[in-house]
Amino acid sequence: MGKRGAAAATNKQNGKKKALSVKETKPKAAKAKKPVKAKGKKDPNQPKKPATAFFIFLEEFRQTYKKDHPDVKGVAAIGKAGGDMWKSLSDKEKEPYHAKAAKRKADYDKDLEAYNKKKDNEEEEEEEEEDGSAGESEVKSKSAGNDDDEEEDADDDDD
Repeated sequence: MGKRGAAAATNKQNGKKKALSVKETKPKAAKAKKPVKAKGKKDPNQPKKPATAFFIFLEEFRQTYKKDHPDVKGVAAIGKAGGDMWKSLSDKEKEPYHAKAAKRKADYDKDLEAYNKKKDNEEEEEEEEEDGSAGESEVKSKSAGNDDDEEEDADDDDD
């Protein structure tokens, strides 16, 4: 007999059945928590990512489903029905949705490229402004340092 068989045999011999508790819990070992990453702030001007072919299909399906089933209000029910319908479509039937998704993706890429160029230009302008103001303060501190040197030189002349 294997280990299980031996254990089962001893339980039969004792005539006791192990009562099942609602849920036996073992004390869990403390897990090391992962550090929470701080999310960067999103730029509201950044273009929004395009919808996939499925979501384009779902936009259209939602409208027809609501007309056919006005009593169904649940988002989950509509999503499930849409998912089932999407799975049943052939590749040929999905093709127009993939084409629309590809067009939206191309438009998004153009918008994103323009956004990134604009953002880079703004960052360069900010850096130039910062460099210009930092340069002026350095000049002032150098000139102030030079004044001290001239006073020391004047003191040396007295000797």
